[in-house]
Amino acid sequence: MTTTEAGPGTWMAAEIAEQPRVLADLARSAGEFRAVAEQLVRARPKFVLFAARGSSDNAALYGKYLVEVLLGLPAGLVSPSTTTLYGAEPDLTDVALIAVSQSGGSPDLVEVTEQAARRGAFTVAVTNTPDSPLGTVARHSLDIGAGRERAVAATKTYSATLLALNLLFTAVRGVAPVSPDRIGELARTSLDGNAKRVVEAAHRLRFADRVITTARGYSLATAQEAALKLAETSYLVTRSYSGADLLHGPIAAVGPETAVLAVRGSGPGGAAMAEPLARLAAQGADILRIGPGADAGLRIPDVPEELSPVLEVLPLQRLARELATARGHDPDNPAGLRKVTETR
Repeated sequence: MTTTEAGPGTWMAAEIAEQPRVLADLARSAGEFRAVAEQLVRARPKFVLFAARGSSDNAALYGKYLVEVLLGLPAGLVSPSTTTLYGAEPDLTDVALIAVSQSGGSPDLVEVTEQAARRGAFTVAVTNTPDSPLGTVARHSLDIGAGRERAVAATKTYSATLLALNLLFTAVRGVAPVSPDRIGELARTSLDGNAKRVVEAAHRLRFADRVITTARGYSLATAQEAALKLAETSYLVTRSYSGADLLHGPIAAVGPETAVLAVRGSGPGGAAMAEPLARLAAQGADILRIGPGADAGLRIPDVPEELSPVLEVLPLQRLARELATARGHDPDNPAGLRKVTETR
C-alpha cells in the first residue's frame, strides 16, 4: 500500500499512535541499559560527547542535559566535520562518545565513532538499527527497538531515543527506571488527551507564516524538535530559541502575526519560562503553551522534569501531522527529503 492509496500522513499518524507501546516495550529492556551503564561507570569518563544529526541531534541535546544535571559531568555536541572534513584528531582519553542515529547509516557519524574509539573514547551507539555500520564500529550498541519507521519524519524513533538516553543515564546514576506500564500510560494520556486540542491548534495555526518555538532546560530539545517537524512537514519557516536567548534580541521581531509554541513544564526550566512568556504576551504574540496545567493548550501529565521531553513531543508530532495535511501537504513524503540522509 502506498501513502497515496492510504491518504497523506497515514504512516506518520500510525507511527505516532504506536508510541505508548514502543515506549513501554523499551522500558522493559532496562536491563540492557544497566549493563552498558555499569561498563560506563567503570570507564570513569571525565567528559561526554554526543554525535548526531537531525532529530537525533535534538535527542542528543536532551542527553546533554541528563549528563550535566544528573551525572555532574561536562557534556557537549561534537562537530562531525572537524573529523570528516578537517581531519582533526583530538585526544579523547577519558571521554565517552555517545553516537545517536536512528538509521545508524550516516557515514560521518560512523567515521566519527570509529575514529573516537581509536583515540581512546568509550563509544556507545544508540540506534534503531543495531546491526548498522554505526552499531558495528561502536564498542557498545543500544537498540531503541522502535521497529520500522516508514514516514520520513521521525516520530516513534525520536521519543524512543529520548527514553533510551534516560534509561542509560539514570542507570549510571543508580536511579530506578520508569516502569513500562507507567510510561505507556503517560504516553497514551499525552496523545489521547490532546486529540481535540491538536485539531483546534492546527486550525488556529493553518495560515501562520512565522512560527517560533521556545523552552528552557530539558524542554529545549522539545522546542527544537517541534521546529524541525513543522519545517519538514508543513514547510514553515520556523525558528527555535531558548527562552533566555529569546530575550537577548529576537523578541524584538515578535508581534501579533507571530505564532509561538512555548514548552513550559515543571521544575527550574519551566519556572525560568515565566519572564519570556510574559514578554511574549506583552508583544501580542499568539502563544500556544505545551505542558502540565489547565492553562496549557496542549496538556501533558506533570512528571519529573527530566522525563517530560519524552511526553511533550507527542502531541506536537500530532500537531505537525495535522497542520501539514490541513495545508495540503503529505507529511509522509516531505519535498526533497529522504528517510536516511547521508552526510560526510
